[in-house]
Amino acid sequence: SGHSMRPTLVFDLDGTLVDTAADLVATLNVVLEREGLAAVPFNEARAMVGHGARALIERGLAANAAARSAAEVDRLFSDYIAHYSSHIADASRPFPGVSEALDHFAAAGWSLAVCTNKTEALSVQLLETLGLAARFDAICGSDTFAARKPDPLALIETIRRTGGRPERAVMVGDSKTDIDTALAAAVPVVAVDFGYTTIPVTELGPDIVISHFGELAGAVEKVRRDR
Repeated sequence: SGHSMRPTLVFDLDGTLVDTAADLVATLNVVLEREGLAAVPFNEARAMVGHGARALIERGLAANAAARSAAEVDRLFSDYIAHYSSHIADASRPFPGVSEALDHFAAAGWSLAVCTNKTEALSVQLLETLGLAARFDAICGSDTFAARKPDPLALIETIRRTGGRPERAVMVGDSKTDIDTALAAAVPVVAVDFGYTTIPVTELGPDIVISHFGELAGAVEKVRRDR
């Protein structure tokens, strides 16, 4: 069908489309403080964001030199998700230029999708709360498919869900996870340099790096031409 000829632009969510760190870190610190542990300073905790809530909790515990059993970490994780869900967009906002960039690509005939390691329900909730969910043909999370990023299946299945094809897709992300996923799926990848990563994205092998969503249209044109 004509629909399947549409190119697909797939975005990571946290640190790419939406600056979620403030709410993720605030939730971490609520959970830690309930345990009688010290809050992690924002700048230190922001660097820990991006590998999921369980990893964030484990790093928060490690920052306190606090040992907890696997069962206790499970309980903290449940507490984390419950609190986060009710505070999902207290401070989280799309990065500058997101809305305009989505308008540009939609008008140019692209399918738009999200492929994140946030759970699907939280991803949909966040995007709905911010008024962005309707922009996307697919919103796929860590639990949508049998595999999650960096397994290329997560990206390939997200693209398929839009009716698209991997060879006509471009990925946009902020971390090693996103770049590794795209490389494994043979999908060109645009990295944003304002997201959540301990290693500068320039060192991770993306096709191109942008510093603002105003640069996305030119970057996507370039990576598609270079293929």
